[in-house]
Amino acid sequence: QVQLADSGGGLVQAGGSLRLSCAASGRAFTTSAMGWFRQAPGKERELVAVISGNGVLTSYAESVKDRFTISRDNAKNTVYLQMNSLKPEDTAVYYCAGGTYSRLRRGQCDYWGQGTQVTVSS
Repeated sequence: QVQLADSGGGLVQAGGSLRLSCAASGRAFTTSAMGWFRQAPGKERELVAVISGNGVLTSYAESVKDRFTISRDNAKNTVYLQMNSLKPEDTAVYYCAGGTYSRLRRGQCDYWGQGTQVTVSS
């Protein structure tokens, strides 16, 4: 079993940047695809980005393409989400999650982090 701890959220002005981190414990990390989801108040959970276990494959929601970058450092058991050119509509609680690449792309995961709040002011 893998346990996840999200961090890096905060308040930023529109156009600014943040980098989220997700530290994982457990030996299964390097074989697990990882993803970032977000949920804004009153809205459904949305898949933001996914990365395969070896970091070769990535996938992004259309709304964040060319602005967000997912990456991972398997030596540190950590996955990152670099968010640039942030917009007020990016405001949400962001969760990292793990599972298989295909399931994550369908919005399904095996385990979650606790979430970190990102607020973008206009």
